[in-house]
Amino acid sequence: MTAAYEAVASSPVAQSLIAPAGRSLPDPGGRFTATGAAMELDDRWQARSARTDARAATRGDVVGPCAGGRTRYPRYFDRATGPYLWDLEGRRYVDFNLGYGPVVLGHADERVTEAVLAELRNGNCIAPLWSRRQSELTDLLTSVVPGAEMAYLLKTGSDATSTAVRLSRIFTGRDKVIRWGYNGWHDWAAGIPAGIPEATRAETLLFDYSDLSTLRDAFARHPGQVACVLTMPFGDERAPEGHLQKIRDIAHEHGALFVLDEMRSGFRLGLSGAQGLLGVQADVSTFSKAMANGHPISAVVGRADVLSCLAQTRISSTFYADPAPMAAALATIRILRDTDASEQIWKAGSAFQGGLSALVDRHRVPARVVGYPPMPFLQFTHPDSVIREQMSTAFAAEAARHGVLLHPSHQWFVSAAHTDEDIEFALHGCDQALAVLATQAA
Repeated sequence: MTAAYEAVASSPVAQSLIAPAGRSLPDPGGRFTATGAAMELDDRWQARSARTDARAATRGDVVGPCAGGRTRYPRYFDRATGPYLWDLEGRRYVDFNLGYGPVVLGHADERVTEAVLAELRNGNCIAPLWSRRQSELTDLLTSVVPGAEMAYLLKTGSDATSTAVRLSRIFTGRDKVIRWGYNGWHDWAAGIPAGIPEATRAETLLFDYSDLSTLRDAFARHPGQVACVLTMPFGDERAPEGHLQKIRDIAHEHGALFVLDEMRSGFRLGLSGAQGLLGVQADVSTFSKAMANGHPISAVVGRADVLSCLAQTRISSTFYADPAPMAAALATIRILRDTDASEQIWKAGSAFQGGLSALVDRHRVPARVVGYPPMPFLQFTHPDSVIREQMSTAFAAEAARHGVLLHPSHQWFVSAAHTDEDIEFALHGCDQALAVLATQAA
């Protein structure tokens, strides 16, 4: 360990971030007793990214406290192409964040960009009228989403899930929602209660995805009151076989709709999303993210008798009619339909997962590779939650230092633009990051 490292790792600021005062971080296995690397790496970024960090510091009051999170690498980037990002200092990174998942073909894919530019040249703000792209896109969506009969286009994922909930309430005449996963920031789904009336929070119930008795209990406590069960198809790990079918069957048994939130999985796992991969059909499903390779659009898709309830309410926005994101979605979905892009994603993701698993074994780090190949993640398994968080932060920071962007606490994503060479480069960065964690062994 270098003198510089020791100085940083033992500094009062670093130590205060590594562990609460007076608390040690023991490892029952005797290998990982601290993760000071995370703090050292944070200081490295401050030293190496003067322009980036200065801008972040001076504009933090405008951007807001959530910008950047605990990623420990530069918050501001200059440009993105294919699988790469460049920061303000000109350093290139292989990106596995991909905008939290929307970028499925690669940043600034020329085919999608040209479709958007062509549409923009014809004018883009046409409300209250609609573009012919609306009809083309809704037709395309209903042709690729299992069981879909109608579709409605919006802007964000939160727009789509909130619309699905309202339609479910109209269709069933019931108010309550049972949900799991991250389903948006709107009041009915927000995980943080600040600013949300208790009466609103009371209409949404949570269940444990891994324990379906909690779903049955929620129905038992509120008989005849639940409009829908809304869930992501899975979290970081793969869905157990038949699990979504069980959730759907429980919902239907109690007269509720089954709504699948496919924001992350839709068009990333394949053209038919999680429903096609896992063999389940939702009453209503919601999409965004990979649907348009990073352009802002979302959709509610499903049964005609449910979506026809749109006529009984008002869900609209000036920008829902914007044809440019529709053109992006049309181009993206057609590319996924007509090329081997999805196969490329699965191949690259599988290679990344396999290589990363081998590195974890070699370095004897308490972690495991989880998820489907297009959406991999490294899940640290240390029994102490504080150490787990420190390890994930240190890993992401060190990987970024070696030019690989991996989020410490969110699924990663693989695009069709990631080549074999990119995966090899990423695995080298992960090797270096895991080596740093291994040096923290007692």
